[in-house]
Amino acid sequence: MIKQKYHLIGRHSAVKKCRWLHETLVHNRPCYKQKFYGIKTHQCVQMTPALFSCTQRCLFCWRAQNGDIRLEWDELETPSTDSPSDIVEASIRAQKAILSGYKANPKADMQKLKEASKPKHAAISLTGEPTLYTQIGELIRAFHRKEMTTFLVSNGTLPRILAGLSEEPTQLYVSACAPDKQTFIHVCRPQIPNAWENLKETLEMLPSFRCPTVVRITLAEGLNMKNVKGYAEIIRKASPTYVEPKAYMHVGFSRLRIGFDNMPSYEQIHAFSTQLATETGYRILDKSEESRVVLLSKLEKPRLVCSQR
Repeated sequence: MIKQKYHLIGRHSAVKKCRWLHETLVHNRPCYKQKFYGIKTHQCVQMTPALFSCTQRCLFCWRAQNGDIRLEWDELETPSTDSPSDIVEASIRAQKAILSGYKANPKADMQKLKEASKPKHAAISLTGEPTLYTQIGELIRAFHRKEMTTFLVSNGTLPRILAGLSEEPTQLYVSACAPDKQTFIHVCRPQIPNAWENLKETLEMLPSFRCPTVVRITLAEGLNMKNVKGYAEIIRKASPTYVEPKAYMHVGFSRLRIGFDNMPSYEQIHAFSTQLATETGYRILDKSEESRVVLLSKLEKPRLVCSQR
């Protein structure tokens, strides 16, 4: 993890510099979340409270999984040792350490760098399944107390945890990367029983959330980029605020499991999104060609997350 430039926090958490943090500081190129939702890329902390734990071993996931590098560990171990407040404080310190090297970079935008030292957003994703951290609601609250917005990204296989959150995130992402159970088992490789049924329960629960919800569909050519009608049925039942079809990227440890040819082009993602929009009644609101992602919604325009806290 350290060789891959993760900043380890306590016993089970980590922060890592997003590629787009560098791009926005040095080349003034923000990530698609800023374009879609108004989040300032340079003020976003990318972190996880469950670095080594997940209920799935998705073929397209960039994280190191049990057996990838001849190491074995219990990926279902519940990380619960460190307190939410300690994780938040350590995450902010780690982000500041990441930023410190840019002070000597003549190409860095110094105004953005100054603003970046006061993060305003936490992307609770990175690696692992964050709802395995037993105090996930309290972690969200701890970030909110710092006047930060939060994106919680979950694979949806632990619906009871999401239903019992003591505090909702600013925006909730649920990954739904298969149109049917057979594809789900092959591509997402669940490690717990009834994972497909649990995911469907989570998706059907989305309308009960007060915060905006997103169904993320990571698409890999030759694996799960099929059966648009099946995905459309999922979207109709979940009725999320947004849908994000996004291309699998051939990076990290996913390269040990699937090939470069499994990475769809932007044109393929756009074509898939157009079909999905036709089937669901959602409309294409925005796109990012370089990130190979399209934003769909029934809204006229996205709600800016930066205005919600």
